Amino acid sequence: MLATQVRQKDGVFYFAAYTVEDLLAKVRFISRFYSEGEQIAPEATPATDEIADFIGRIERSDKAFQRQLSRAKVNALRNFYETAASQPPIPGTVLLFTAERLQFEPMKGFDNVGHLQEPKGKYLIIDGQHRLAALHFYNQDRPEEARTIHVPCVIFDGKSEDFATEMFVIINSTPTRINKSHLVDLYERVSWAAPDKKFAAKVVEKLYSEGDSPLRYRINRLGSRSQRQKWILQAELFNELNRWVNVEWKAIEKRGASEREVERFYRVVRDFLRAAEHAWGEAWGHNNYMITTSVTLKALIRVCADLAPRDAAPEDGRLERWKRRLAPWSEQIRVFRVDGFYERFPAKGQVERVARIHRELLRFAGIEPRPRPASGRNRTPG
Repeated sequence: MLATQVRQKDGVFYFAAYTVEDLLAKVRFISRFYSEGEQIAPEATPATDEIADFIGRIERSDKAFQRQLSRAKVNALRNFYETAASQPPIPGTVLLFTAERLQFEPMKGFDNVGHLQEPKGKYLIIDGQHRLAALHFYNQDRPEEARTIHVPCVIFDGKSEDFATEMFVIINSTPTRINKSHLVDLYERVSWAAPDKKFAAKVVEKLYSEGDSPLRYRINRLGSRSQRQKWILQAELFNELNRWVNVEWKAIEKRGASEREVERFYRVVRDFLRAAEHAWGEAWGHNNYMITTSVTLKALIRVCADLAPRDAAPEDGRLERWKRRLAPWSEQIRVFRVDGFYERFPAKGQVERVARIHRELLRFAGIEPRPRPASGRNRTPG
């Protein structure tokens, strides 16, 4: 295949053009796409292909890929291919990824134009899924016209899964393209993400996956509020933890911001939530109470951020110490009943309501709010 090799800083990729028939045979659709009475079934992704599985989960859950919108978008593109005459039907490039290392042999007299080896497997589509889905249906209806189209492609090869993930984030990180909850999964894998965001994302991941976490599997990582068994959106929890981490960041950096520090920070949050669970008793996780809804959980994280700088050390005995500290909450369970909850915590919106609940929780337990750190000084959980 004839291709142009492009170098940008440390990055190397290739520009090439495929015929419609050749390209559609070399890509895999990992999401279902619809047209009128027709559909493209998604290909199964191997368990070892983490990036394909991740992108597929996002596309299957994100609104941009729901059935009706997919059909409308695909049909609009398909109609454009049919009616475009003087202008090119596919003016923009499709971005493709293969984990295989492709051999490039420059042509005589050229450094960056030559023959590029094609992958043994199929390309993963990083950007251009809808365009290629529309092209699939267009090729079915008008194969003769489709043969006149060459599709411009940018090919990334031999990179790690982290690289493909980063490309996906860069392309899809506008608010209309991908839900913020999905991006939290990627912060620690993206090179340009701020260190405090990476740190907070790792803490969120541990809260979701660790066996001793009170929030294990209760964090909604796909962005939908409809699943009652999930207590809080990943993005909401991340925002609260990142707000705390940002305040403590200088001290965290001084300690190395290592995996060990992530684990230490996680244990502080874990012990606090376990103490809170003990205080709330049967109301914890109960549908008749608002204890484990996002509005209260966010307030709980803020209380933890207030308490930890003063009382997180020593770690030995911390859980029992905090159980005693939060015990007065057990007398306020009725205040958090679903019936009348919003009247008991009146507010103009969730931001104000979280702040109000935060203040009340501090008052119930006799905890002083954390003072704002002086310039250049931060506290960290001990």
